[in-house]
Amino acid sequence: MATHRVRARPPRGSAQLPRLRRGDELLTHLADAARTPGGHSPALAEPEDEAQVAAVLRAAPAVLPVGAQSSLTGGATPFGEWLLSTARLTALEFPAPDRVRAGAGLPLSTLEDEARPRGLFYPPVPTWRGATVGGVLATNAAGANTFKYGSTRAWVEALTVVLADGGVLDLRRGETRAHPDGFFEVVRADGQVARVPVPTYRMPDVPKRSAGYHAEPGLDLVDLFVGSEGTLGIVTAAELRLLPDRPRLWALAFLDDEARALALVGDLRAAARRRWRTDPAAGPDVAAIESLDARCLALLREDGQDREQGVRLPPGARCALLIELELPGGATSDDSQAQLAGWDEPGADGPLPAFVRLLAGHRALEGLELALPGDLRRARQLLALREAVPEGVNRRIGEWQRAGQPTLHKLGGDLIVPWPALPGFVAEMRTRLERLGLDHAFWGHVSDGNLHPNVLPRDEAQLKAGLQALLDFGRRAIELHGCPLSEHGVGRSRIKQQLLRELYGEQGVEQMRRVKQALDPHGRLAPGVLFPAERE
Repeated sequence: MATHRVRARPPRGSAQLPRLRRGDELLTHLADAARTPGGHSPALAEPEDEAQVAAVLRAAPAVLPVGAQSSLTGGATPFGEWLLSTARLTALEFPAPDRVRAGAGLPLSTLEDEARPRGLFYPPVPTWRGATVGGVLATNAAGANTFKYGSTRAWVEALTVVLADGGVLDLRRGETRAHPDGFFEVVRADGQVARVPVPTYRMPDVPKRSAGYHAEPGLDLVDLFVGSEGTLGIVTAAELRLLPDRPRLWALAFLDDEARALALVGDLRAAARRRWRTDPAAGPDVAAIESLDARCLALLREDGQDREQGVRLPPGARCALLIELELPGGATSDDSQAQLAGWDEPGADGPLPAFVRLLAGHRALEGLELALPGDLRRARQLLALREAVPEGVNRRIGEWQRAGQPTLHKLGGDLIVPWPALPGFVAEMRTRLERLGLDHAFWGHVSDGNLHPNVLPRDEAQLKAGLQALLDFGRRAIELHGCPLSEHGVGRSRIKQQLLRELYGEQGVEQMRRVKQALDPHGRLAPGVLFPAERE
């Protein structure tokens, strides 16, 4: 039976403070993927168990927990805090046929490699497999597969969390739910009871959100920590649900017009939903669709990534869609190839012929690249091509910083809107950036209505103009009943913190502050992440 009260226990393991890295040993840890300038820290600790995590919390005046430091919001760049790396928290076990218990520092690529021989997979894995379990929990991360499977939160069964005072919570879904009056009670290790209020703001009704503390009636305490960006406690391990793996086919399709590409996405979404609702035997089973615009394709050519991954980018392509299909169990490469080849024969039916007919109807067969079931090498090449785009943008920003413009930084949006609003929204954003003369690239998980508009500023004037444009895009997403903070979190980004305030209002941010005050009364965990450490 669920209760609203949970008791912390003492940490297990060695209570000895782990070796601290200082000085030059920290240089590679002073910036995250956002290339936020100015990072600094007096020490980095790499605890091996929850007791060492607690020892670091006792010794440090403030702590910033980090994993792969792939944050795109500045949330993993230190500004005076001790860094607490989860790199050595990598335990892995399978406690049940459909469960995995993983340490916070375990890379998702390792989880996948261990699950695959067991015939299992973790559905909401983000596009970049180098992310860690703790990192995706911190932001409720959600990659392309959210279209079919939802975001991280829905797949978390249990958490182990070290609180700011060193006490440890063992949380299991369904066991600790908010009191009907809207609060939890956490009994600290010293016996004191902390009353944790549940925020009352309403979150946007979209498939993915990484927009502050989760809130809903009857909130499960597990869900409060998922997406809290390390500000309420440090997750050391999690139990995640898995599903039986299925054969997959990846297709990289090219179109000569962005509007036509979005129309194809709409038809693929509709076909997949019909299959799920009414006819499991017909139509393509679409798990995800990723999009790359014309500037993304140009970046790939400039960096030689098309040649490195063995993919020909048609000269006239203005947009590319990377489509992931799930196939019936037992589907093989030979069977799939035969079905694809016979898509236009009389009587051809099934998911693959239906898929090719949709592509043909939108003139998307020219240059089509495929990774057939079992061809993991080719699938990895297609996925690497997509991932090379944000890597290329980040590298350019770093080069410009080193070339004498240290205050330049990446400008990236993280927006989701209801699908019917997406085509018009994309056109609005594109027109604004072109009018300002700003170099920009759009990519993202288009099957969710989730895109990442990115601006590459070359000077301070462009930086200022780009910041204002992204702020306005976020406001427009709110007007369209979407969310301006879909999957990367809020971090220390001033734009994202402003959008968080506009999404929930000052009262909503104040409610989040009260949650943090209850669990971290001295503000020692990730100060300045989500909202400024001091009230403005």
